[in-house]
Amino acid sequence: MFSRIRSDIQCILDRDPAARSSWEVITCYPGLHAMLLHRPAHWCWQKDFKWLGRFISHIARFLTGIEIHPGARIGERVFFDHAMGVVVGETAEIGDGCTIYQGVTLGGTSLYKGAKRHPTLGCNVVVGAGAQVLGGFTVGDGAKIGSNAVVTKPVPAGATAVGNPARIIAAEREVLREEAASKMGFSAYGVTQNDDPLSQALRGLIDNAASHEHQIALLWQALQTLQHSRAGDCLPADAAHQEQFQATRLKELVGK
Repeated sequence: MFSRIRSDIQCILDRDPAARSSWEVITCYPGLHAMLLHRPAHWCWQKDFKWLGRFISHIARFLTGIEIHPGARIGERVFFDHAMGVVVGETAEIGDGCTIYQGVTLGGTSLYKGAKRHPTLGCNVVVGAGAQVLGGFTVGDGAKIGSNAVVTKPVPAGATAVGNPARIIAAEREVLREEAASKMGFSAYGVTQNDDPLSQALRGLIDNAASHEHQIALLWQALQTLQHSRAGDCLPADAAHQEQFQATRLKELVGK
């Protein structure tokens, strides 16, 4: 039990730069208090002491502002960051290493008792502030739910869901885009990147620039082939590197 508490404290110290000491976490973090109170409530629920489990969860809600049904299953190293107004339903499951911010609802859309009504979060899932995850589906390992997103369908592992209704951003495409942007000295990453028209335009420009860079590389290879086939012609060795992506100019054009 004590090793698990130490793990809970350490995960907060690792993920929250505002946490300065274990004592501060123990005394001032309602997310930790909610987890400590949920465990006896969940034990009571499993042992068929339903009223006592609900009463403990009610006390925890009063003290912390975080409402976790005693029937919910929560893994290790789960961090409720700030977390005021968080609601976790009866059949919800939260995997190891998840981070949940304030105003999140892990709710249900079915009124049938005994059914799986609430979502299952895989390991290391991040749920942004104000997000609503509604239904008995699974959010894959390492997925991210954007702030204020309304998710009613499964989210693949490693993907990002943003918007209302939520749209899935493929993990592979986002990784490639960020790698291309990083090479150019510019990144269009934003919290609401799929909804913001400006960030949409920036992502389109980065994709277009990356495509042009690829085409230029192919042309340069063709020119090198021609160079070897013509005696006396000489192309500058650094010709392929003379044009640079004008990140500063792009920022000026979009008002950044």
